[in-house]
Amino acid sequence: MKKITYFILLTLVLASCGVDSDHFKIEGRLLNLNQGEFYVYNLENGANGIDTIKVDGGRFAYEMPCEREAILMLVFPNFSEQPIFAQPGKTVNIKADASHLKELEVTGTRDNEQMNSFRKQIVSASPPEMKKYAVQFIKDHPESPVGVYLVRKYLVLGSTPDYIQAVPLMELMMKKQTRNGFLTRMYQQVKPMRKVTVGNSLPSFSGFGIKGENVSAGSIGGAQLAVISVWASWSYESMDVQRQLKFLQRASHGKLKLMSICVDASKKECRETISRDSISWPNVCDEQMLESPILQSLGLYSVPDNIILQNGRIIARDLTSEELKNKLKSMI
Repeated sequence: MKKITYFILLTLVLASCGVDSDHFKIEGRLLNLNQGEFYVYNLENGANGIDTIKVDGGRFAYEMPCEREAILMLVFPNFSEQPIFAQPGKTVNIKADASHLKELEVTGTRDNEQMNSFRKQIVSASPPEMKKYAVQFIKDHPESPVGVYLVRKYLVLGSTPDYIQAVPLMELMMKKQTRNGFLTRMYQQVKPMRKVTVGNSLPSFSGFGIKGENVSAGSIGGAQLAVISVWASWSYESMDVQRQLKFLQRASHGKLKLMSICVDASKKECRETISRDSISWPNVCDEQMLESPILQSLGLYSVPDNIILQNGRIIARDLTSEELKNKLKSMI
């Protein structure tokens, strides 16, 4: 009887102290935010899986299913983001001041404590120094998922990505993190982009436009000024870019050459859209959507997206609609 009672008490104690082996828990306290909410999403799924964390009396708690390691992003009311590294069966504790979120501290796992150290290291660093520290962290800790977050933030994203340096760092981490699917997929996307960075010539590709015409690097790369753009009929932003390009091409008096890639699942929808909007330049639609081999060879992975060429060399890429318009206006 005593053994049974002891077993029950032990079970209750363990249950109260931890979290199920297939869950991950976040607990914490925020100074200067007594009531409110912030958001959390899995970096691998993007904002599609966003969830809300409520703050009551400055405290909060959040538990989620977790079968494997993941990078979560916390989005605070000021729209700043901070990473949390989730592990099955673990609980982390967050201490932060809502007015100084860069100094946020997360305890409970080694990965999160490594990120704490990195935050402290860059608190007064310049952007080039932050990148330098990120690269050194990855070299020192290739087994850490913190490095995956850092290579993405400091070398892949941003206005001046460094794909040439990012790829070997990813390869180094992949040797130690053989089961990290997010890292592998990011590597597969970034690797082709080494050939399509600013300053490089357009890589070789070929295909057929929606009207049956031949489309290739040679047909677009030899122009004095050219734009390759990505669009879809379901993306209002990308459709607006196509209309802007149509206007700018007319204003260029033949100087601007265009080629577009439509990621619609149906050639019929693509034909109907370009007919309705009187788009006359070559449009490729191979019905493979974002898996299109031409897109992958050009390192284009989003909608909208773009590459700007001058005399066959890439002078800009991944510009916003406004940046693209201003860039072309200054050149035609």
